[in-house]
Amino acid sequence: MFDLTGEEARLLLNIALMATGQNRFQSAAKILAALGRFRPAEPSLAVSNAILRMSMQDFQGALEYIDSDALRRFPDSAMLHAFKGMALFRLDRRAEARAPLELAAGQDGDPAAAQLAKDLLSDV
Repeated sequence: MFDLTGEEARLLLNIALMATGQNRFQSAAKILAALGRFRPAEPSLAVSNAILRMSMQDFQGALEYIDSDALRRFPDSAMLHAFKGMALFRLDRRAEARAPLELAAGQDGDPAAAQLAKDLLSDV
């Protein structure tokens, strides 16, 4: 059986994020789907899938993915809560965005997620 090392998975995840940043969304989605078959329990994969949807301006799709899949598997992910708040904000559901953003902003384990949430809270 073929398996990926942690280093190989991180490399592919970085390639998917670079593809997302270059608006090569189909390529990124294929890489993330393949990674999902090998490493479904990786929170960074769920975050990357949320980033992909947000980058595609599919805020409703990002919200649905985060609620129905990502947060069910990784309920303690500050970054997923921050992205949920961002998606709600971009959908002009600002009152609903406050709760996930405050949750993310108050977590110490992921300073990047906390800062993102704090920055968004200033606009909510």
